[in-house]
Amino acid sequence: MLEFLSANMGTVIICIALIAIVAAVIIKMRKDKRQGKSSCGCSCGCCPMSDECHKQ
Repeated sequence: MLEFLSANMGTVIICIALIAIVAAVIIKMRKDKRQGKSSCGCSCGCCPMSDECHKQ
């Protein structure tokens, strides 16, 4: 096991970093969704999904 880790240390570090970045993005998106923030940033007047994003 240690031989595998030492032979692939660069790959392991990059994979851990990518998993951390993806997890941070997902957590941020869920937090914004709970606070009612929109992710589109534009006018929703003609958007077919406007009723789903901005429920009253």
